[in-house]
Amino acid sequence: MKTVNVRQWRHAFGDVMEWVAEGQQVKIVKKGKTIAVLSPPPRAKPKKLTLPDFEARRKRIFGNRVMPGNIVAEERESYEW
Repeated sequence: MKTVNVRQWRHAFGDVMEWVAEGQQVKIVKKGKTIAVLSPPPRAKPKKLTLPDFEARRKRIFGNRVMPGNIVAEERESYEW
């Protein structure tokens, strides 16, 4: 943990913020007493991506019907653009 006094903190604020951005904690001291500790925010864990259950959705919409694979192709061919 790095330590700076109030005067250094005021004059080198940009440097202190760089230290914090890099992940270091900085202790701010006034007359030999610690008055504050700057630390970076905790890192957020990335959320795990979960995909919806497409098979259950298909069954909910169409039931147990089995659609032939060529129905979509035939529909596209019959449509006039």
